[in-house]
Amino acid sequence: MHVFDESREMYLETILILCKESDFVRSVDIANKLDYSKPSVSRAVKNLLNEGSITVADNGRIQLTKEGLEEAEAIYEKHKVLTRIFIEILKLEPELAERDACRVEHVISDETFEALKKLIK
Repeated sequence: MHVFDESREMYLETILILCKESDFVRSVDIANKLDYSKPSVSRAVKNLLNEGSITVADNGRIQLTKEGLEEAEAIYEKHKVLTRIFIEILKLEPELAERDACRVEHVISDETFEALKKLIK
């Protein structure tokens, strides 16, 4: 496990979402999406780059590596499944469901998540 896993996972998931929206993702896009300061994003991008989760081109374009993409997709799947369960089964308002899914996705065990996925299949 990495230090600051939840924050790290938020960055990976956000980069994935931004890459789905646009072919060109920069640090400023991440800062805007998360409403984080540019220095905070710069530090996180440097850490993700150093661990091999992303690449950063000379023009500032950020892309997920194969490993980073796999991890980001797993996090995003948790987010989508949990949001769906919270809305469809628990009947929560979509905004609350999204917000709570975003929190839970970082701490839920793989075993519990797999059991929850079976609920909606």
